[in-house]
Amino acid sequence: MPIAIVCAGRLRENYWQQAAAEYQKRMGRYNKLEIIEVADQPEGPQAMKKEGEAMLAHIRQDDHVVALCIDGKPWDSLQLAAFFRERAQLPGRVVFVIGGSLGLHPDVIKRADRRLSMSAMTFPHQLARVMLLEQIYRAHKINAGERYHK
Repeated sequence: MPIAIVCAGRLRENYWQQAAAEYQKRMGRYNKLEIIEVADQPEGPQAMKKEGEAMLAHIRQDDHVVALCIDGKPWDSLQLAAFFRERAQLPGRVVFVIGGSLGLHPDVIKRADRRLSMSAMTFPHQLARVMLLEQIYRAHKINAGERYHK
C-alpha cells in the first residue's frame, strides 16, 4: 500500500528538510512513501481555493484520503498502526493532506475519507509534516513488531 503526503509549500529551512529526509529514508525499508508539494499561495481571497485545487489534482479516485484537521479525530500511534494494517488489504494509496498556513480548502476536506487531528494545539505546517512522517514511520515499526519508544 503506497503512502503519499500532499502538502502546501516546501520545507524551506534546512532543519525541517533534514528531519523529513531522515524519516523518508527510514521508511524506505517498510513502504513506498511519496511527498507531493503544491505551491503555497500568497494570502488573498483565492489562495486557499488555488491550493485546494492543486492538491485535489494529485488525488486519485481510489485513494483513501486523510486530511489533517484540527477538528479531526485524534489517533495514538497504535491506532495509526492499526489503520495501516486495515488499509494494507485494500486497493489504492493512503494520501495524507496537510494544508498550508491558511488551512485546507473545504473541497479538500469534503474529499477526505477521514479527518485526523495531531493535537488540539496548532502547529506550523512544516512541523506537522515532520511529525506526520515520524508517526508513519513509528506505525510501520509497530506493525513490523520492532521496538519503539512509547
